[in-house]
Amino acid sequence: MQNNRSTFAILFYLNTSKKKKSGNCPIMGRISVDGKSSAFSTGLELSPEKWDAKQGIATGKSREETTINKQIENYRAELVHHYKTLLENKSYITAEILKNAIKGIGVKQNSLIQEFAALVEEKRQSVGILIVRTTYVHLCRSYQHLKEFLQYKYGVTDIPFTQVDFDFIESYVYYLKVNLQMGASTTNNTIKPLRRVVMRALNKGLMYQDPFFGYRPQRIAITRKWLSMDEIERLMQVDMKHESANFIRDMFLFSTFTGLAYVDLKNLRHDNIVQKEDGKQWIVLNRQKTGSTSYIPLLDIPLRLIEKYRDTAFAGFGGRVFRLCTIENADIQLKKIATAAKIDKRLTYHMARHSYATLCLSMGVPIETISQTLGHRSISTTQIYADITRTKINEDMTNLAERIESKYQLIDRAKSID
Repeated sequence: MQNNRSTFAILFYLNTSKKKKSGNCPIMGRISVDGKSSAFSTGLELSPEKWDAKQGIATGKSREETTINKQIENYRAELVHHYKTLLENKSYITAEILKNAIKGIGVKQNSLIQEFAALVEEKRQSVGILIVRTTYVHLCRSYQHLKEFLQYKYGVTDIPFTQVDFDFIESYVYYLKVNLQMGASTTNNTIKPLRRVVMRALNKGLMYQDPFFGYRPQRIAITRKWLSMDEIERLMQVDMKHESANFIRDMFLFSTFTGLAYVDLKNLRHDNIVQKEDGKQWIVLNRQKTGSTSYIPLLDIPLRLIEKYRDTAFAGFGGRVFRLCTIENADIQLKKIATAAKIDKRLTYHMARHSYATLCLSMGVPIETISQTLGHRSISTTQIYADITRTKINEDMTNLAERIESKYQLIDRAKSID
């Protein structure tokens, strides 16, 4: 990184090689920073007889010469201002950057909220195309928390990136945990967008040190819940009073046997279902969250559900397979369904995806295959389910051992011989 104490000089001179018919020569400016220079045209001109080469100004007191000297002084003052601004912001300084500044290209405003606002606007325009609305809403919430923190802590609406250091990050985390009483998981998720803004600033050259260097977010042990085969069977057999509840139950089962996330099921189209050479049908789609392509064989239950709701009030529009409500409404319905099915778990839609992964692993499906059907970009993500399955196996074997110990006892042959 460049040393902030750069050598800086400004020189104004006549370009005598471009002498005009009037006898005047263009007045040029030369900016020098750390031994490297860049020239620019002032748009002014003067005859050599009226120019003081040593001082870099016009010599006389005429109106023409006074006006030229005033404009030269304005150039000098503007360059010094831009130089000091870059210096204060610890930005990279070159003669070319200073020249661009006075030409109107300007010095970038290295401010945190300005860059965050730019990210928010970019994501707003990509809702429904590259990201889901919930992702955008989460980003806006994080943006609002940061603005409120700046007002609370510093009494300002924005700060330059030079003030975003490790202490700033720790103060913000403390504010989220203590003032807003956020848990560790919520705090980590709120910090992530700020980290993304910092990475953008680093990549753009708006800052040169990562304030997150050395920062370690609190690690959270995530407990993923899933349904056992017995619970899945109870779910399949329960009959709700309202058809809308039965439909949500069936959609949960569809995801349990395909691994589709709710947003991907909501966007599932008939042209995502393709028939292979062997006659079997597959779902082929790009996951909305990761963009990864998933190839999912359609088993009997999902196929029957597609046919069950074809040409009904629950069929989708515009080529979509199903017509789904919001995931929040689906989760409300699932709580009632779980109660009716006597499932003693807080049932949420995402548990269908967890159930699919653990079910496949327990049935011996290779983790590489499961990772691909789930659309994970990294197999390490799928590995979490393998750990869950091993835990489940351990629990089952422990329970088995306890049952065996209560029913069977070994004969103590040594004592019987005595």
